[in-house]
Amino acid sequence: MKKTSAPHLSYLSCCLGLAGIMVSSYASAAGLTKLTKEIEDYTPVTQKRLNEANPKDWLLPKGNYEGWMFSELQQINKKNVKKLTPVWTYSTNLDSGHEAPAQVNNGVMFVSTPYNHVIALNAKTGQVYWRYKHDNPYDLSVMHNTSRGIALWDDKVYVAGLDGTLNALDAKTGERICQAQIGDWSIGAYITSAPTPVKGKILVGPSGGEYGVRGFLEAMDAETCEQAWRTYSVPGPGEPGHETWKKQGKRPDAWKYGGGSMWMPGNYDPEADILYWGVGNGSPWLGDQRPGDNLYVASSIAMDPDNGKIKGHFQYHYNDSWDWAAMNAPMLVNFKQNGKTVKGLVSPQRNGYMYWLERSDDGEIGYVEGKPFVKNNAFKSLNKKTGRPTYDYDHVPVTGKRVDYCPSLWGGKNWPYESYNPQTGMVYVPANDNVCNSFLGKFQDDVEPASGQFWAGIDIPDLDVYLDDPNKGVGQLQAWNINSREKVWQHDFGKTMNWGPVLSTAGGIVFGAGTNDRILRAFDAESGEVLWEFPLNSTAIAPPVSYEVDGKQYIAITAGYGVDAHWTNSVLADKDESGEWIADVPEGGVIWVFALPD
Repeated sequence: MKKTSAPHLSYLSCCLGLAGIMVSSYASAAGLTKLTKEIEDYTPVTQKRLNEANPKDWLLPKGNYEGWMFSELQQINKKNVKKLTPVWTYSTNLDSGHEAPAQVNNGVMFVSTPYNHVIALNAKTGQVYWRYKHDNPYDLSVMHNTSRGIALWDDKVYVAGLDGTLNALDAKTGERICQAQIGDWSIGAYITSAPTPVKGKILVGPSGGEYGVRGFLEAMDAETCEQAWRTYSVPGPGEPGHETWKKQGKRPDAWKYGGGSMWMPGNYDPEADILYWGVGNGSPWLGDQRPGDNLYVASSIAMDPDNGKIKGHFQYHYNDSWDWAAMNAPMLVNFKQNGKTVKGLVSPQRNGYMYWLERSDDGEIGYVEGKPFVKNNAFKSLNKKTGRPTYDYDHVPVTGKRVDYCPSLWGGKNWPYESYNPQTGMVYVPANDNVCNSFLGKFQDDVEPASGQFWAGIDIPDLDVYLDDPNKGVGQLQAWNINSREKVWQHDFGKTMNWGPVLSTAGGIVFGAGTNDRILRAFDAESGEVLWEFPLNSTAIAPPVSYEVDGKQYIAITAGYGVDAHWTNSVLADKDESGEWIADVPEGGVIWVFALPD
């Protein structure tokens, strides 16, 4: 197995900040757990509890299987949110990007960190129960060193590793019980995703789209850590969709290393028993090097949780050439269409379009409507019946030509979660407009795919990131009505990108951070008015969550700037002549917990 050489790593670490390259020499003793106090009377997590999503808990990364990022708690509301104050904090003692939500089970909080630590705390007081330190290899080198959450099932906690492992921990002590090898980090198949628990299986997919790794989702038996099934996002010979990978050109077997990583957690419909997952970008980025529509790259797919069979799909854009990964699963949201209620899927995508789709009990996904929420100069239009875009080929990257396009490869919305509030009927979108990029496409005949080397079809020094209009801002929070399909309000953050997932609540509030000023804000969910602001130690790019202990509602968020957010901010700040960009944003992971005064 070929490993990346030290000189190559040095180059990437220096020059490939766009992808957040992290070269880590961090190592720890195998499964080392520092135990302060064993958790007593731990409440097992069952399928019934996951299906019902009690608002007192926050058991899943997005709060419920539907992916809403919504809390039914309303003790904190529009009238009293200005009184919100910190009640405890906890420093993770780690830098870089903290992107995991706090997940809470009956008063016990679990937070994963960069380098795959897991910390268990008393959700009311901040007292530490235990801390698990994952045994990553000493020579580990990955593009992103973050973790986006854990899975809770029965009396165990499951955390994926940058080393491609999935680990089962005893929820009471943090002791590792068993481990499965899912991906091979040395070829680029490392894991940052939060695992998803469904019906006694733990589901997770690795990264690797920039390394020429063929994407997949794997189900691990929760008790034995043995493989239950694996489904590839790029169909092989004889499988439906394989014909969309044409055998021509210099790479007739492009499907073998075509990307399509499934690197974010999915959603689940328990009633229909169907999984919904997002599929990432093609590999290399340049679609002319892998002709065809390239299913299921840049798609949402419906799957059978028992065997992983793909039951339906919707491809947002064919032959993806922009790195517009569709990695976020669509939210399960019902909406009105021609006066009737549609069992729907709603998804603001990286390509800058918001999509309304129809889901069926057999897994088929149909197109209803798509609307741009930021500028997209590569799409001329969407087919009204199918949603298939018509391209402006002046803005489609190809080999041997410099091409510009908007939005940039980080998209109109990157991975940070949107939120749906069923009371307002609105979807709240952390958006970035006005950011574009250009690059010179290259055929990398000196690099082998799936070798642990960057393989995207560009030389990083040839990448130029810029503002479409230097006088305008970038970061936004948008609110869209799902039935009228119109934007209701928009908050502009100015000269900063917005990397903050959002939480909406039954108290009529939207919480969000993610901007360079490191401020956590509370917005009026109906009007967009800023109701409360609090400066954190660092910008928070992790999802805010809400939970309840002993009748008291809490808001929790982990601050800790880094990864892609840090690099893009630095590039745009260097180009800014207005002096409005905050160039230096402090790092450092801290868990913040807020509540109303007694």
